[in-house]
Amino acid sequence: MTKKEIAALAVAELEKLYPDAECSLEYGKPYELLIATRLAAQCTDARVNIVTKDLFAKYPTLEAFAEADLAELEQDVKPCGFYRTKAKSIIEMSQALISTFGGVVPDTMEELLSLSGVGRKTANLILGDVYGKPAVVTDTHCIRITGRLGLTKNTEPAKVEADLRKLLPPDVSNRFCHQTVLFGRDICRARSPKCGECTLNYFCRDFAKKK
Repeated sequence: MTKKEIAALAVAELEKLYPDAECSLEYGKPYELLIATRLAAQCTDARVNIVTKDLFAKYPTLEAFAEADLAELEQDVKPCGFYRTKAKSIIEMSQALISTFGGVVPDTMEELLSLSGVGRKTANLILGDVYGKPAVVTDTHCIRITGRLGLTKNTEPAKVEADLRKLLPPDVSNRFCHQTVLFGRDICRARSPKCGECTLNYFCRDFAKKK
């Protein structure tokens, strides 16, 4: 079975399991998704959503974030970890959005990557969820699952992204990545995966090794 055939089967199966999959970060405005994703580095989405509920109320506009006091913002985002770096990035990001992009979150990879703290994972999330463009968000769940399915031998996010772009239809790639997050939390866990409950185990490399 080719990688493309395996990818097609995985897409179909995950669509059955998670037909309503979407980004688990809560936001109302495009720049809020940027900020939430920055906070999500080395932090759970659940915790980020708790923090941003108060954060977005305290700083209701992009200008409010751009003009925020660094020390105060550090304390506001402290529960998400790496708070000094994240707070600094949020302020710099907000200032750049206003000064360079007129307060509008850009819709190209190159422009998004020019923002403080934004990497390809975040940029892909914005392109896919905000602008509906083909995107491959290679978070840890996606990398683990696609590796176990033999769709990639890489673990570096950018290389996994490149591999998956060759295999996934552009119109489902972003959705597929959201589905792998849910599948990774429920079934294909990093530790103690529920292989017996997995409907994709018949072409999973790890499951084959256990037989």
